[in-house]
Amino acid sequence: MAAPTDAGLEPIGAVHRTRIGREATEPMREDIRLLGAILGDTVREQNGDEIFGLVERARVASFQVRRSELDRTEVARMFAGIDIHEAIPVIRAFSHFALLANLAEDIHRERRRAIHVAAAEPPQDSSLAATYLKLDAAELDSAAVADALTDALVAPVITAHPTETRRRTVFATQHRIGELMWLRCEGRTKTDDGRDLETELRRQVLMLWQTALVRVSRLQISDEIELGLRYYPAAFFDVIPKINAEVRTALRARWPGANLLDEPILRPGSWIGGDRDGNPNVTGDVVRLATGSAAYTALAHYLTELTALEQELSMSARLVGVSPGLAALAEADQEPARADEPYRRALRVIRARLTATAAEILDHRPPNGLDLGLPRYVAPGELWADLDTVDTSLREHGGTLLADDRLAQLREAAHVFGFHLCGLDMRQNSDVHEQVVGELLAWAGVHPDYASLDEDDRVAVLVGELGTRRPLLSERAALSELAHGELAVIEAAAHAVDRYGQAAVPNYVISMCRSVSDFLEAAILLKETGLLDASGSTPYCPVGIVPLFETIDDLRRGASILGAALEIPAYRAIVAARGDNQEVMLGYSDSNKDGGYLAANWALYRAELDIVETSRRAGIRLRFFHGRGGTVGRGGGPSYQAILAQPPGAVNGSLRLTEQGEVIAAKYAEPRMARRNLESLVAATLEGTLLDVEGLGDAAAPAYAVLDDLAVRAQRAYVELVHETPGFVDYFLASTPVGEIGAMNIGSRPTSRKPTSSIADLRAIPWVLAWSQSRVMLPGWYGTGSALQEWITAGPESEADRLATLHDLYRRWPFFTTVLSNMAQVLAKSDLGLAAHYAELVPDETLRRTVFDKIVAEHQRTITMYLRITGYDDLLADNPALARSVFNRFPYLEPLNHLQVELLRRYRAGDDDELVRRGILLTMNGLASALRNSG
Repeated sequence: MAAPTDAGLEPIGAVHRTRIGREATEPMREDIRLLGAILGDTVREQNGDEIFGLVERARVASFQVRRSELDRTEVARMFAGIDIHEAIPVIRAFSHFALLANLAEDIHRERRRAIHVAAAEPPQDSSLAATYLKLDAAELDSAAVADALTDALVAPVITAHPTETRRRTVFATQHRIGELMWLRCEGRTKTDDGRDLETELRRQVLMLWQTALVRVSRLQISDEIELGLRYYPAAFFDVIPKINAEVRTALRARWPGANLLDEPILRPGSWIGGDRDGNPNVTGDVVRLATGSAAYTALAHYLTELTALEQELSMSARLVGVSPGLAALAEADQEPARADEPYRRALRVIRARLTATAAEILDHRPPNGLDLGLPRYVAPGELWADLDTVDTSLREHGGTLLADDRLAQLREAAHVFGFHLCGLDMRQNSDVHEQVVGELLAWAGVHPDYASLDEDDRVAVLVGELGTRRPLLSERAALSELAHGELAVIEAAAHAVDRYGQAAVPNYVISMCRSVSDFLEAAILLKETGLLDASGSTPYCPVGIVPLFETIDDLRRGASILGAALEIPAYRAIVAARGDNQEVMLGYSDSNKDGGYLAANWALYRAELDIVETSRRAGIRLRFFHGRGGTVGRGGGPSYQAILAQPPGAVNGSLRLTEQGEVIAAKYAEPRMARRNLESLVAATLEGTLLDVEGLGDAAAPAYAVLDDLAVRAQRAYVELVHETPGFVDYFLASTPVGEIGAMNIGSRPTSRKPTSSIADLRAIPWVLAWSQSRVMLPGWYGTGSALQEWITAGPESEADRLATLHDLYRRWPFFTTVLSNMAQVLAKSDLGLAAHYAELVPDETLRRTVFDKIVAEHQRTITMYLRITGYDDLLADNPALARSVFNRFPYLEPLNHLQVELLRRYRAGDDDELVRRGILLTMNGLASALRNSG
């Protein structure tokens, strides 16, 4: 497989590239050519000239399609009737190229970033350096900064995702190829151990080729837990402590009297193993596995670092002095061979106590343990104190350079990761809570039919129960399997809090939260398992109750629901017990599926404004948790711009957001990328908190009115297609691989919350993933074009004046800019020519034409309106990096799409060959990896 030699001239949809900037991107194209050539050689060597020839013909034909030299039906014809044994290696070849091209792009991005820094150019937006300059220019008051950054938190929350199915071996091999390519960037021809660099690249590509990309069996939650934890040794342990230290130092240097960021600002979280909304596979045992595996990962890291420190800090007491604290710490290790090495003895004591901790709280002992018969650390604070003792002694006795190296990194790591590593959120649907609480109340004789009560009576019953310590349960309670399962999960969470600390399970998220009773039902379940006590004068609640507002209607009502909950004294006391902090989660996925892209985004913005005001009146501190998916249709897009697009008061020093799927690997698979992406989250949070980034001023109300109008129009257009067009569900099921997503071994979670074919019950991930695979990308744009076109012709002003209004909003308002920019990214990745081939899978020709014609018309309308409003002549004029990516890589997706259609046709016709099923799964994986934000 080779790379094109004429990249830079031909159109892809509405995207056109020129030779401008060609010199700057030549290193990336050279990397792609090298990796493509090595992969091609490997395919020929391993599978023969015939397969290699087919791959090459498909590649050449795909680029001819891009240049309009060949009709893409010719590519489809190339694969019609292909023997499945030939199809599989072709799919694998193009999937592997997508992975390698991703890697080359990531390296190029970091290479360009390094060039900018080396040239002493002004720091780029989304970097902390640029943010510090903006903060300096704002001349902020120290007290205001301290108040704004109280309880500051930036938390990327890793979630399971069906499109990220790569195995550990594939992950590790890609990482090794990346390291080799970085050596090549440095002009090296040999590895550190003297191996020929290109030979080693070929060895790793061969290993990649001979390793299955995806598992044969269905992904288990245990696999997903392991997958999520791999990012800690890959990048997080290196990067997160450094960012926390650097940000704290930089802010305290600017505002020395404010004592900012006593706690680390950057603290990751997880949903993997705690999110049981619609996932019956999440059990109490799974929660124990998730929290225990996380704790194991943290303690294993500390023990490894302590072992390394023992080797490094070899100072002799005959040559350097030590502090009294260090001498006292070292006394617990009396090994004669280290009598004059107090630092080594002190570190052995710390390692021994941590080993005792591991023996007490973990199910399996990590390596590098040391048994000296010493007591365990009861809490992470004791570990921090001992590490601080070593640090103080070094600094007092000429060892500052030593203290600033591995020890400083370990101290920061211990502070942020504790014994728990990352907080695991619990999540369940409010309907399940209602059923389980109803059973508990009936068993205890409180009320025989809780579900029959109206809202006021429900609240009264629940408040009464929260006011007493009496449990509803006894050991003899006869409950349903559902109730036993739910209680087992929450009991496992209580076990984790007791064993690993309160940070182990920080939140309990209520999906589809629609009433005050939904808050209180969750509180009852926490109370039954010992995680809440609101009966006394000092309420106890280590786990925060977090409402999740998901549909457009729920978003509109969210502020009133929260306000009503806060008026209940029992719930207000719970919030007070958590330092008057309340977290609210916003659902991007279901709101989009409910009302379309523009309506959902505006409903979220409006909801945030209203919830901010409600929280201000109630005197509580608010934190938003953004349930963003990888793709724009689920709230994805560049995080920096997304955070700055939040309404005033919404960031408020804190931000939590979900990170999902192949986006996680794209952001956090190696330290350089992780540094850039985590830095951008912190930078945007600081700017969104401390600066006026909305930029509307007195023009806010008119701007909001424009979006109110646009949102109504967009939702109407979307609903007309998705919810009101007869046969639309049949079209969706036939023209996308959504059914196969459920049938194949993709992810541990069912594709629907309930066993129905309703769009409302379908999970947002398969909804978006299916449209991405078929290259329609409908959730990221549909309805917006109609809304914009209608609006500019609907008012008393001239069309030119109303167009000018929208252009002004695009220029000045980060929210509107981001909404349109993200939409343009989706449109650039869509390809309705390919989508037409998927539409051919719809057997009803009339239905096919009805729905597809609407999609085509709206697609063109949306592109036209975007270009008119922005003044650009290119969808990606404001995103040259993505423009390069689309141009360089997307022709390689063409064969994957055609092969997917071919195999779907066979599978649905009754071909149950296991290789056909595996081929479909491989095309899904390859396309998801190439698109990078597909689900």
